[in-house]
Amino acid sequence: MAERELGPHRREVVSHASGRVLEVGSGTGLNFKYYPATVTEVIATEPEPHMLKRSGKAAAAAGPRFVVEQRGAESLGVDDASIDNVVSTLVLCSVPKPAEALAEIKRVLRPGGSLLFFEHVRASAPGLAAKQDKRERMWGMISAGCHPNRDTETAIRLAGFDIEGLEHFDIKGSKLVRPHIRGVARKPVT
Repeated sequence: MAERELGPHRREVVSHASGRVLEVGSGTGLNFKYYPATVTEVIATEPEPHMLKRSGKAAAAAGPRFVVEQRGAESLGVDDASIDNVVSTLVLCSVPKPAEALAEIKRVLRPGGSLLFFEHVRASAPGLAAKQDKRERMWGMISAGCHPNRDTETAIRLAGFDIEGLEHFDIKGSKLVRPHIRGVARKPVT
């Protein structure tokens, strides 16, 4: 899917970031150019070695506030409650253990901190949901472990986050990996 379709959604999500940020699954580093000046540090994690190299190059070009580490979302390697925002764009579909990843994200966020997300999710339309289920295995093999049928919104809620400003939408040209959601999931203060 062309970055011209995805870029505006990435930009919108990242525009809400400030302070110390951890980005899970940074991939090629496409989000780095969108981080506002209110962000003081970005710790980007990427488990896949090829993508890690590309993300590292993008971080070097983006400046000294960016660092990239080889880590999966289930083990983020930062202290408890030490992150202001976690950014996840088109990542939670491919983490091996989404419940563990969301628990880890919640652990590293300070109380009141936010998970800023843009993800594709399981379709509510029965026909498309059936296609997603039928093609899940094959799609995962050709798309770096992506599960087109994950109910990520429910997973975020079950992890104990309060979701604010949730938007549901489709992206032009997306056939199997749709619909999409974008929003803010806040870690409760208490």
